[in-house]
Amino acid sequence: MPDLTQPVRDLIASTGREDGPRVPEPVRDFIEQITFATPEEILPALRGAVAEDWMAMPVWARNLAFRLACLQRPDDAELLREAAADLLSFGPDWDTHAEELRERAARLDG
Repeated sequence: MPDLTQPVRDLIASTGREDGPRVPEPVRDFIEQITFATPEEILPALRGAVAEDWMAMPVWARNLAFRLACLQRPDDAELLREAAADLLSFGPDWDTHAEELRERAARLDG
């Protein structure tokens, strides 16, 4: 499990200064809205964006969207496989996570 202490400190340092960079408003709005969204809200928006322009949505946003949907539907094998396929499209950084999702889906299928 990664230690998130330093990334949290870096975030605070980068956004806590008056002269520091600011998170763009659309990014902040996306994060705030997706944090509390249901899979029924996340998945159509995600799938629609991907269908419209497969590479337009930033990878970090796709990963976050799929992660939040999977956390809310941990027993949805189809969703786990979809998320795994998306991660494999942008690997190899996330290949291990993708394989874990595929294995979970296979166990759910029995």
